[in-house]
Amino acid sequence: QVQLVESGGGLVQPGGSLRLSCAASGFSLSTLTVGWFRQAPGKERVGVSSISSYDGIQTYADSVKGRFTISRNNGRNIVSLQMDRVTPVDAGIYSCATTSWQIMEPLNPGEYDHWGQGTQVAVSS
Repeated sequence: QVQLVESGGGLVQPGGSLRLSCAASGFSLSTLTVGWFRQAPGKERVGVSSISSYDGIQTYADSVKGRFTISRNNGRNIVSLQMDRVTPVDAGIYSCATTSWQIMEPLNPGEYDHWGQGTQVAVSS
């Protein structure tokens, strides 16, 4: 069964860190472009970061540049999102998604065709 499963969400204090993981079963993430997206209550889903399958290029939303890092662990078939210096604006449901196509807008949710269920990130002191 082809499946994406996110983990690592939870409650974090402002300024703290969290590491999210996107694990795949039934297929290999190493050949796919993988993106991380956030959806806050009442708001649209927005792109946070992505990592390309073709050249490994990492893309970040301006709001997370310098604070978040996306990485691959092909041996474990996982793509992680390290979140540092977290702020309340970072709260929401984080989902990972994949595409096998060479895409032009890596932070555009519409470019992706396979999604996980998401993991909740809450930021509060």
